[in-house]
Amino acid sequence: MNDDQERNTINCFRNRLRRLINVGPVLDMLQFLSDDQKELIRAKTRTEGDISAADLLLHEVITKEHSEGWFRELITALETAGCRHAANYMENNPPSPSKEFENDNCIKLIDLLKLSLVDMKTRDVCNSCYQRSLLTDEDRENIFAVNDQQGNKAGARLLLSRLVKKELGWYSEFLEALKETGHGMLARELQGEPLKGHETASGESDEPQALQDETKAVAPGGTEDFSARSHSPPRAFDLHSSQTSPSSAPSLEVQSLDSSMDTSDFLSSTDVSAGDLAKDLDLYKESNEEMETEQTADSPGPSVSDSEIVLHDYQMEVALPALEGKNIIICLPTGSGKTRVAVYITKQHLESRRRMGQPGKVVVLVNKVPLVEQHYKAEFGKFLKHQYSVERVSGDSQLKISFPQVIEKNDIIICTAQILENSLAKAKNGDEDGIKLSQFTLMVIDECHHTQKGGVYNHIMIRYLKQKHRNIGLLKEQKTPVPLPQILGLTASPGVGGAKNQQKAEEHILRICANLDAYTIKTKSLREELMAPYKCIASAPERKEDPFGDVIKGIMDEIHSHAELSPLCQPGTQNYEQWVVQKEQNAAKEDNPRVRVCAEHLRQYNEALHQSNTIRMSDAFSFLNKYYNEELKKKSSPDEDDVIQITDTERFLFRLFKDNKEHLQELTKNPQYENNTLATLKTKILQEFTSRTIARGIIFTKTRHSAIALSQWIRENPKFESVGVRASHLIGGGDQSVVKPMTSAEQKDVLNKFHEGEINVLIATTVAEEGLDIAQCNFVIRYCLVTNEIAMIQARGRGRAEDSSYTVVEEAGSGVAERESVNEYRETMMSKAIARVCTLCQEEYEKKTKEYQMQAIMEERVKVKKKQQKVMKKEDPSKVKFSCRSCNKPVCSGEDIEIIENMHHVNVTTAFRELFTVRENTSLQERFLDYEANGVIACKQCGQGHNVRSF
Repeated sequence: MNDDQERNTINCFRNRLRRLINVGPVLDMLQFLSDDQKELIRAKTRTEGDISAADLLLHEVITKEHSEGWFRELITALETAGCRHAANYMENNPPSPSKEFENDNCIKLIDLLKLSLVDMKTRDVCNSCYQRSLLTDEDRENIFAVNDQQGNKAGARLLLSRLVKKELGWYSEFLEALKETGHGMLARELQGEPLKGHETASGESDEPQALQDETKAVAPGGTEDFSARSHSPPRAFDLHSSQTSPSSAPSLEVQSLDSSMDTSDFLSSTDVSAGDLAKDLDLYKESNEEMETEQTADSPGPSVSDSEIVLHDYQMEVALPALEGKNIIICLPTGSGKTRVAVYITKQHLESRRRMGQPGKVVVLVNKVPLVEQHYKAEFGKFLKHQYSVERVSGDSQLKISFPQVIEKNDIIICTAQILENSLAKAKNGDEDGIKLSQFTLMVIDECHHTQKGGVYNHIMIRYLKQKHRNIGLLKEQKTPVPLPQILGLTASPGVGGAKNQQKAEEHILRICANLDAYTIKTKSLREELMAPYKCIASAPERKEDPFGDVIKGIMDEIHSHAELSPLCQPGTQNYEQWVVQKEQNAAKEDNPRVRVCAEHLRQYNEALHQSNTIRMSDAFSFLNKYYNEELKKKSSPDEDDVIQITDTERFLFRLFKDNKEHLQELTKNPQYENNTLATLKTKILQEFTSRTIARGIIFTKTRHSAIALSQWIRENPKFESVGVRASHLIGGGDQSVVKPMTSAEQKDVLNKFHEGEINVLIATTVAEEGLDIAQCNFVIRYCLVTNEIAMIQARGRGRAEDSSYTVVEEAGSGVAERESVNEYRETMMSKAIARVCTLCQEEYEKKTKEYQMQAIMEERVKVKKKQQKVMKKEDPSKVKFSCRSCNKPVCSGEDIEIIENMHHVNVTTAFRELFTVRENTSLQERFLDYEANGVIACKQCGQGHNVRSF
């Protein structure tokens, strides 16, 4: 290979190499790197660990110029340091995909049984592995040193981390080392054995051996014992046993990886067991069938282990203050099991209350409807419904009883925060359907970083804080205080709230702590438990020619001239979008239909321009064409007696698009004019699917339209199909967009298919960044999308699988990479701020949080006072006039408006009914029994539509 080929080979296998290189000894033997480079890499090892250091080493190797012979020197260093497996990859001599897949599964088995393996006699096993040439002299010295200084378990962890980097064949040798040192039980657990109790009457097993072993983790009730698995894992699959016939011997000796990989029988067995292994590792998933099995009347009931939840050490550490009854915030990365900790705390809380003879009631608050069902099925219902009554309530619920009755009849209630806030508001107004915070003893708040001004979480917590401070007064008066629930907040990323310096970042964290009345915020560095995905920026070169965009900009310039508008920023940008929205709003207030209509059309062209820069030109053209077709339909009345007016400005705009339509359509047929970011995205997707045995990922994009268009683009491209890409889109459920939203059932169906592997690429809007339980991914791509540091952390956290990657695709010069760097800086500020808050003395912490609480209460009082004054100054309803936003035709006065349930404002007069026609809303298709929700009322005079419910 020449120099470029060597670098390309290293880059191709970079994701895998970074986990196979033992950086310290390799670095000592490299002469082509400078001392400064080496010191930088060593510093990375000390601060961020071996994988990050290996990534930096590979970066220096690939991107910098080196003296002749550098590649051979690197290979020799790897071989000498015991990294022969990594050397094979660099020499473009990787194992076959089946052997590679087999080795990956062996590593997963080691990880699955790590809790048991760390109790091994480390020194004895280390010596045995050394004698079998699995470890180098330096490996053994380091393991002994760690074992002596930090204890047996730390030494065992280092030993395991070294073994999994070794050349194929290490697994069978390790099993022999375990047997030789008196760890036969551990070896048998790793080897796996069939269960005689699951054989058929004929003596033949009707399941593959891997599946028989899996059933050992099934409780008598017929459901998988996930909680037991997390503590004492079931026997692992025997990935090395031959299954040439159903009547194979019940116990087979483990063969070496190299010899066992050659048989087709073994490969077919591995395909079955590997699939089940992937499912087994996903502790957050439970199918509807499993839930139904648990609920059958003739089920013998769960074993004790079904209700046992065993936490990892880091999970127990962050849970301790809550177990003592304190209000806390738990801040752990996505995928680290925050919700599992909340389930454990909930269980201990209810058990503690029961032991003391006191009632306990827990409410779990979420900010998205799909999370209600998810938390019920995958966590709270799954682990606690055998001991406690658990119910979920959301806008999608079909319950026949009121919310207060649900609260009364159940121990644990999972609901959207808005439902609770509505009921709390009713109680304050004296409504019998209202409830009070005092009815709960524990309140769990998911994604609690949303507890800020204006959020529904904050409205609830303001009620809490007001009562807390009233209670102080009651105690002074020697009166009984009103009981309040314990608070447990969960978040992966509280963010910095737009802070530009460290002091403001700390203030932001303290405000969230104050808003949640938290005694402390608990976090944990999980560098060992959860390794961050490999990150890179993929920059596409700027377009040399963009005739499609030039035509659109020319149309926009003509509209600017017609409306006498002078934009201060470039079309196709977010700043332009904000400018034109403001112009449209001002024109509507000033009764200027010419500018208002032009601004509305400019928004559509700006969106099309943005689309042509991120998706295909044909998608942007289809968007514009659809918009103008629908606008023309508005100008035709379904009633022949009615004539809809078309203004001169509207005629100008329709003619302008018509004159340019054919030219735009022709340009879409020239692929050389497509944006380069789409080509970069294509390259990245193909790279992920060709460099991995199994690829599963999420592509985040800005708009619903782009998510749908990208999904269609992938499905229509045969190159993606040839490498096994199966894509679908996932978008939100709100109806504020012109794009038809996804229902909860549609979202659930897509996520289930993603879990099952029927879909392996999700193209999603930000709806998938936070909260939703999405199957483990090994690549995440943010496509021309950068928001804030919270969204970055949440999106990156979707790459939970080993060897995962996180890529930002951008056009050079777009500023995306720069904004991503700002988010990284903010993330660092956030981590430092949390650490600083955690180290504050309790007296200072409580003083600051109390100040912020009083400030929040006073701000709320001022807000209420202003609202009351506004009500007192309210005009006579007859003086309030309503008119059509488009043509300004008078519609009604305030006297015609009726208020339903103190929130819905409707006009049911006969006169109003004569002023509009009802059209079908093409973006909504739902039908209900007593009303239809897909109606759009349109002004009879101008055809302007408004999305409302028509009864």
